Amino acid sequence: MNFYNYVCPNSGETLTTLLMHKNIKINRIVSSNEIEPIEYKQEEDEWVFVVQGEATLLIQEETKILKSGDILFIPKQIPHRVIKTKQNTLWLTIHIT
Repeated sequence: MNFYNYVCPNSGETLTTLLMHKNIKINRIVSSNEIEPIEYKQEEDEWVFVVQGEATLLIQEETKILKSGDILFIPKQIPHRVIKTKQNTLWLTIHIT
């Protein structure tokens, strides 16, 4: 598998699990510019890396803009949502339980 071998969806996001091992799950997410702002409140910590593109997140009522190369750590149980992305935004996420 090649990390960059993907097709951007016309709307929403495509999530591909790259690895699940013990207490770690690694995902590749590809986002379109038509995102449904779903609120997440996860049971695991999440480390986020924006490989390319740009995204605006709302974390505990604070807006964060992430651009290519930016990383972010979201502790478990912290409410957050993606409210805007540029077409073809590529993410790498690591979930740790």
